Amino acid sequence: MAQVETKVLTAHVPLPLAEKIDQMAARLERSRGWIVKQALAAWVDQEEERSRLTREALADVDAGRVIDHSSVQAWAESLGADQTLPLPR
Repeated sequence: MAQVETKVLTAHVPLPLAEKIDQMAARLERSRGWIVKQALAAWVDQEEERSRLTREALADVDAGRVIDHSSVQAWAESLGADQTLPLPR
């Protein structure tokens, strides 16, 4: 497998979090660095997905693909009633 270039990052981590990371590293028999790398990669992926979904939603708004608030509110209020309204489109 090819070597990937790396860069050292430094962060001040609250002691309780650092202790949890150390416990997890011991339980998984992995290094602290491996745990932090996994967590950071997952967070970056999550933020990239959040950004993509936000851009997609804003494009829908710009294109007029929206449902007005009163329709959504009426539907939500009907959820506990005997007759549920159809999902607004």
